[in-house]
Amino acid sequence: MPVTRDAMTSKPTRYAIDFGTSNSLLAAANAEQVFPPAPLDPHASDPTVVRTALYFLELEQAVFGARAVDALVENGFRGRLIRSIKRHLPSRSFTVTRIGHRTASLEDLIGAFLEMLRERADAHFGTEVKRVVLGRPARFSNDPEDDRLAQDRLEGAARRAGFEEIAFCPEPVAAAHDFASDLDRPRVVLVADLGGGTSDFTIVRIGREGFAPEDVLAVGGVAVAGDAIDGALVRASAAPFFGSEARYRAPFGANDLEMPRTLLDLLASPADLTLVDRGRILRQLDTIAGGLLDDADRPKLERFVALVDDGLGFLLYEAIEGAKRRLSEEASTTLRVLDPSMAFETVVPRERLEQFAASQVAAIAASLDRTLETAGIAPTDVEILCFTGGTSRVPFLADALAARVPSAKVRRLSSFHSVVAGLAVQARDLERAAS
Repeated sequence: MPVTRDAMTSKPTRYAIDFGTSNSLLAAANAEQVFPPAPLDPHASDPTVVRTALYFLELEQAVFGARAVDALVENGFRGRLIRSIKRHLPSRSFTVTRIGHRTASLEDLIGAFLEMLRERADAHFGTEVKRVVLGRPARFSNDPEDDRLAQDRLEGAARRAGFEEIAFCPEPVAAAHDFASDLDRPRVVLVADLGGGTSDFTIVRIGREGFAPEDVLAVGGVAVAGDAIDGALVRASAAPFFGSEARYRAPFGANDLEMPRTLLDLLASPADLTLVDRGRILRQLDTIAGGLLDDADRPKLERFVALVDDGLGFLLYEAIEGAKRRLSEEASTTLRVLDPSMAFETVVPRERLEQFAASQVAAIAASLDRTLETAGIAPTDVEILCFTGGTSRVPFLADALAARVPSAKVRRLSSFHSVVAGLAVQARDLERAAS
């Protein structure tokens, strides 16, 4: 539909938000048109891409996006830097966490982030919008009850942010909307949306004019994606520098013990590392340090203590993410952490990451297989494999998925903008239906 001059000067009536594990975006629509993603973070290299990072000195003093890390450093590592918070939505064990002198629920924290997006968008567009389409993974969890809990929590957070009418759209379905206009004839398309927290799949019959709900053959996914591959890289390269191979004896114990798996899992999870009960973990590390069998492991435990006590997880994961990006193009790279309290460097071959990430890749590929079964089609029936999401840049993962649909031609959408563009189309359609 051509955009008229009146439409160009009109205001949006519904927002479209892609709330991501690593990054978030906001676009908008009214019944006549869609509006491109809004530039909401002036400190980001791309102002339309807002890093999903929250820093709190106190609950009332929040900094979001690209400035969150800087604010933590400027305040001498006091306060709380939170990242990958979306991954906690299906977790029943997460009830509240302490921010300064107060406690906050998950809905409070995510609501504060969404409220920031809404208020900055209102200022950008010169209006006030209370309706929203929120993207959501195909599955927050394979457990239906946990999946429902996650969506209910996200809806509660959106209401805390000031939204009054809230609709949801699966993120890979939104990405398929963005893809439709490029097709010359109807095709069977597999959209693989590989993000930070989830890997989502949609199989849809789609043409230039778009697709109807009955054209969506299957939607599937699994809560394994980029963060899990980061965790595999931690285990493959960084964990030995934090004492993962240390052995110790508990007080009054006679048995040789290995580093507890819970601590290794914590080290490999950016979502958990930012919300950990520091006191409990430090007491556990102190017990291990007191019973070390090899004194050469003591500096390694001290790195782990600094990581937790000083809140340096973001420095470790900045280095890990950078190394992962380089390994997408290079056969090996140097992982280097410069902070004096936990400095180390090591060479990481891509083959080592592939070895340690094999179980994560297998889980994602198995989810794709289940989605194909649900669609009731053969893998060779898929004509186009369309990748979107930042983790789709990991070559050994993309190759593993492409091998599952050998007849498909591979296409790539914008890693960050395709989902929010499709959500904006959905927002426009909802506004048209309501008008």
